[in-house]
Amino acid sequence: MINIKNLHKSFGDNEILKGIDLRIAKGETTIVIGPSGSGKTTLLRCINLLEMPNKGTISIGDNKLVFGENKMPTEKEILTLRRNTGMVFQGFHLFPHMTVVGNIMEGLTTVLKQSKKVAHDKALKLLEKVGLLEKCNSYPHELSGGQQQRVAIARAMAIEPSVLLFDEPTSALDPELAAEVLKVMKELSLEGMTMVVVTHNMSFARDVADNIIFMDNGLIIDKGTPQQLLSNTTNVRIKQFLNLVSD
Repeated sequence: MINIKNLHKSFGDNEILKGIDLRIAKGETTIVIGPSGSGKTTLLRCINLLEMPNKGTISIGDNKLVFGENKMPTEKEILTLRRNTGMVFQGFHLFPHMTVVGNIMEGLTTVLKQSKKVAHDKALKLLEKVGLLEKCNSYPHELSGGQQQRVAIARAMAIEPSVLLFDEPTSALDPELAAEVLKVMKELSLEGMTMVVVTHNMSFARDVADNIIFMDNGLIIDKGTPQQLLSNTTNVRIKQFLNLVSD
């Protein structure tokens, strides 16, 4: 489903990603862990092309993009890849002037050019899926943080992406509200949605991940199953990190 080769990303002289190689199979949930500043968020934003890599290749399904000094994807290629990915951010990023159902409909009507009736019906089904149908006509400021993040997940799912990307989706929430969001994410994982999740929640990683990758200083240091990486690792750097992370 996702195949990344030799991916590099710099901001000026600051090299953030220093040659990432990563393969993720369809239906897998891959958890990305590591210290702050290791490149986790930049990797997600490059997969979704919110940040443009300087070098390397990204393939999602049949779509392959090549990046380099003399080769950059066209706008059409970028839009095609973005339509195959849905992104859920740490800060929700809902439109404050739109109702909950309007937030979900927006991508369906503007990007996919669906009729308002079709988009409305689909948005209601997605709200039911994340347990918020009764909030369809509410505005974001009337919702808790956990509810807003569940709306954000429904919005990301609306365009039927091949991959869902989550950037620390519960870090701004207290444990009770975070549990609401993690429950929805766990259900999506069980349904076979391909997901890449940046998180510091090790309990969630143990429960849901098919694979975990550990990033440090712009590189993937190690990868494996939750058992291999969280319980049986012999890597001193990973042990140091895990000793500092609390659920």
